[in-house]
Amino acid sequence: MTGDEIARAVLDANSFMTLATADESGMPWASPVWFATENYRELYWLSSPTARHSKNLAVRPELSIVVYDSTARPLEGQAVYMTGTAVQVPESDLEPALRVYSGVSVRSGLKEYSIDNVTGDARLRLYRATVTEHYILDPDATIDVRIEVSP
Repeated sequence: MTGDEIARAVLDANSFMTLATADESGMPWASPVWFATENYRELYWLSSPTARHSKNLAVRPELSIVVYDSTARPLEGQAVYMTGTAVQVPESDLEPALRVYSGVSVRSGLKEYSIDNVTGDARLRLYRATVTEHYILDPDATIDVRIEVSP
């Protein structure tokens, strides 16, 4: 399997990603969130704007993300490490973004989401991370060596 195929397989097989954000002073914060993607470059999740990671992204949109199988035995798993920027999805982009998020949600046996679920008085908002770099652990290395991939 190529590095790109490994990255796609990890992203396809897992439902949670861990966001690594920082506040205005640089204090780090990690948060697991359920995510949806169709192209591996844009990752969507729902969060409250009052959540710590959401507040962090409002002042510092740069983030790192990792997706991995937490049930894998040590030295047997693989992960995808990503960098990029994230924003609350603007209203002008909500319909296509919700099609992606809601489509994956429904295919996973979860609920369908509409504009009303993420606007107005709704507690949650839709967020989008735009990934600029993807890495995996080099499957041929005996130490922690990451290689860039393009899933």
